[in-house]
Amino acid sequence: MYRAKRAALSPKVKRRVGKYELGRTIGEGTFAKVRFAKNTENDEPVAIKILDKEKVQKHRLVEQIRREICTMKLVKHPNVVRLFEVMGSKARIFIVLEYVTGGELFEIIATNGRLKEEEARKYFQQLINAVDYCHSRGVYHRDLKLENLLLDASGNLKVSDFGLSALTEQVKADGLLHTTCGTPNYVAPEVIEDRGYDGAAADIWSCGVILYVLLAGFLPFEDDNIIALYKKISEAQFTCPSWFSTGAKKLITRILDPNPTTRITISQILEDPWFKKGYKPPVFDEKYETSFDDVDAAFGDSDETTGAMPAVDELVAVLVHLFCGLGRL
Repeated sequence: MYRAKRAALSPKVKRRVGKYELGRTIGEGTFAKVRFAKNTENDEPVAIKILDKEKVQKHRLVEQIRREICTMKLVKHPNVVRLFEVMGSKARIFIVLEYVTGGELFEIIATNGRLKEEEARKYFQQLINAVDYCHSRGVYHRDLKLENLLLDASGNLKVSDFGLSALTEQVKADGLLHTTCGTPNYVAPEVIEDRGYDGAAADIWSCGVILYVLLAGFLPFEDDNIIALYKKISEAQFTCPSWFSTGAKKLITRILDPNPTTRITISQILEDPWFKKGYKPPVFDEKYETSFDDVDAAFGDSDETTGAMPAVDELVAVLVHLFCGLGRL
């Protein structure tokens, strides 16, 4: 009885992963759960995505997850969810991410409907900033949609989920990507046609769909029949609601051009009069060093949680090559 009482009064030992103290579970999926955590060195909140290695290996997702992690390490931008580090144990992989508290842009639209033009433009400007930077680093997202756009406590947009992203190194001899992927309502016509596509142009199309939804409150292309949906997308069968301003209509029409060779580019979007209204370019340090050693360590088989290992595998070597050659892209 005495022992039981003493045990009940004993403080609960909080689990730690490296320098992070784990807290409550804030999300859970098939292969992973996400837990709130605190950096014990500076008290900064983070989110730690915890993946089960056995499940990841069973479903052959190792290389996809490696690629997503390495891609996020290449991209450090104010409008992209930041990946701080990766650690691993024998059974789990721990991905330490920026803790974003404002929720999904999708939920805001689903709950409150369309946005005012000024607010939609601000989010679209931040989206284009992020996508432009990704492309400058040789990264193509390939699954841009409202569900992958988060907001921080200050209301700033953060692009997340690089699980389907591609790197310049994956481009084939014809200069195009060939993996058909993405979310049907947001995917570009050339991706559907499966004849190869330019990753940058395909991402821009998805940005156009996002802008349309922000201003309209609904998708430009919808149909319960997937074949009919793809026909609408391939022929760009959409109409802008009457409340769209002339400038917004013109820009969306230029983005949702089914011909990728005549579709507006990001450099042209940056010069568009509607886009430029109130535009503030992001200010951040673009010069930083990127190490992929912790990625290789996280996929190792050590019994202890670790964050460093001298060996770098083939995929990481490719990314290092890409990173070092960015100035030549």
